[in-house]
Amino acid sequence: MAAARAWVRLLSGKRLDLLNPTPFDWEDEDLALGLARTYRWGGHSAWPLPLSVAQHSLFVLQLRRQRFPEAKDARADLRELLHDADEGLLGFDSISPLKPFLGEAYHDLVARLQNAIGVRYGLPAWTAKEKRIHKEADRIAAATEAVRVVGWTLDEVHRVLRIPFEPLTQDPLEPVYGDKAFAPWPPQCAAERFLAELKALTRAAAGPSKKADKREKSLA
Repeated sequence: MAAARAWVRLLSGKRLDLLNPTPFDWEDEDLALGLARTYRWGGHSAWPLPLSVAQHSLFVLQLRRQRFPEAKDARADLRELLHDADEGLLGFDSISPLKPFLGEAYHDLVARLQNAIGVRYGLPAWTAKEKRIHKEADRIAAATEAVRVVGWTLDEVHRVLRIPFEPLTQDPLEPVYGDKAFAPWPPQCAAERFLAELKALTRAAAGPSKKADKREKSLA
């Protein structure tokens, strides 16, 4: 019998081995497209389009910037943007109630992808305070998405989803991109915006010394 295939071919032509990923198995464009075509809330939406993980990631990043400006840092912003990046490589965002039933193999797979992502982009480990800030922003985003995108009631958010935060009335992405508040973006739009933010933060996180080294090498 032929060996089981555990890799996927990406748009760039690269092959990502899902069971043994390395930090070199994808291009930034592959990740952006994967996140833009992976949907939250099981793909359910009260809008014509579902909400992508790419848009959610930008939403959480912008929300954290607004609510916790003292925590602003290029590498921390990059880590925030990529907090769900494994879902773009896997092409799957499990709804929360299902995750406990997926088993250790699934959780190990996710951990391997997250490790490869962390190494590739040089993401620092979360401190306890940073993790708390992230979780609050992520949960506020979830409460907002549930009501403004999917159609849950506020009572259901608190009682069923057990989210103790109130949904936002203003979309933090609206002043940045100018779209209708809380409207899910088309996949290509989400991919382009995510990729632009990823590129900008990667450059900023590299620091002036690394940029200078690159310039010196190019002149050599």
